[in-house]
Amino acid sequence: MNILKGKKFQEHATPIIDLTQTTEQTMHRKILHIALPSIFTNITVPLLGIVGTYIAAHLGAYYLAAISVGSTLFSTTYSLFNFLRMGTGGVAAQSYGANQFSESGVVLGRSLVIALSLSLGILLLQQPIIELGLWLMSVEGAQRVLVMDYFHWLIWGAPAMLSLFALNGWLLGMQNAVYPMVVAVTQNLLNIGISLFLVYGLQMKIEGVAIGALTAQWVGAILALTFAVRVARKHGIALFSQGHRVFRDLAAWKRFFTVNVFIFLRTLCLVAVMFSFTAFGNRSGNYVVAGNAILLQLFLLTSYFLDGFAYAGEAVGGRITGQGDGVEFRRLVRALFLWGGIIALLFSAFFFVMGDFIVEQLGQDAQVIVVARTYLPYVIALPLVSVTAFLFDGLYIGTTATRSMLVGVAYAAALFFLLHQVLAPTMGNHALWIAFTAYLALRGGVMALQLPGVLRRKFG
Repeated sequence: MNILKGKKFQEHATPIIDLTQTTEQTMHRKILHIALPSIFTNITVPLLGIVGTYIAAHLGAYYLAAISVGSTLFSTTYSLFNFLRMGTGGVAAQSYGANQFSESGVVLGRSLVIALSLSLGILLLQQPIIELGLWLMSVEGAQRVLVMDYFHWLIWGAPAMLSLFALNGWLLGMQNAVYPMVVAVTQNLLNIGISLFLVYGLQMKIEGVAIGALTAQWVGAILALTFAVRVARKHGIALFSQGHRVFRDLAAWKRFFTVNVFIFLRTLCLVAVMFSFTAFGNRSGNYVVAGNAILLQLFLLTSYFLDGFAYAGEAVGGRITGQGDGVEFRRLVRALFLWGGIIALLFSAFFFVMGDFIVEQLGQDAQVIVVARTYLPYVIALPLVSVTAFLFDGLYIGTTATRSMLVGVAYAAALFFLLHQVLAPTMGNHALWIAFTAYLALRGGVMALQLPGVLRRKFG
């Protein structure tokens, strides 16, 4: 009788725990811990653009156009160096997962050395860069003078911007997405506040907008460095006393450059496709260009959310790779694609229901609205088509399988140009959207096919 009572007591005192469910829930929390702050960070970008446009519009059409051209020139140039964020984040996350915190600090040191070296090159070559940009964008006359004025102010933010790539990537690799969010929000608010004061308060022109952005960039870099020091101290990392390790380990430098060269080439492919999308659209006239621009804004809105989960794949995936846990990585892939699929479905449904209304609100001309409505079905499909590419980008950065990323985007970019060349004579702007949709689909598909090989190389 006592034995039975004891057995009964044990059954009640020790409930059966579903370890699989607990582990899955933990994985979802890890993903959201990175994804939600990253999404909020991404959303601040278009908000800053709206306020910047408002400030520039106050100065007049010439100033608005000049600031738009100048901003495009900087965003395109800096996007080529985004490998500093991606490469640093992936390698740092793996060091974190392997509990090699000292090595993680050395990773940041290498990345900052590269960032400052590249920014010095940009400063020395600023005149050829601006001349090439003005030639590519066909900027002439009075607008050329304004763009050059804006450029020569803002170019001095290059060391801050490239260092920010490295610092934000490292913080993300150290599993912290909150600090980069705080940096972005601080930058944007400071940029808006200073620009408003200089333009409206002190009656400055384009230099007021440039000084506002320049100040925000340097404050953001200093704040990010402060946060990096705080994280380093938490993990016992001596950031400023490992100079000999930063420069001495040639094998680590080779690995770092290999990872980043593939990311750089991949970025060139992305820039070529997006630049060509606008250039090809220009051939169809102003109304088509305006309609395409509205639809691209809807796609960019989707990308802000999907990128947040890609960052989660990068940070969490890198840490798991450092731990060498293939089972946990597969669990991450399942959870990540669950969240990505939900986001993609929600955006496709949202565009299906509200697409016409949004186009009417954004389009100021009846013909532009007609054009945007004609090609709206492509944007409805894009979230579902592109989700695989976004998420695998994050996972492959985390595993530093950057060669596989390059292979995927290279094949996809080749398909984009081939399809547009073949279809454009008979299908016009439809050819452009078909090529863009196929590009996103193939990009994700090729990376999906490479996943088993990546898993074998990273986890045996």
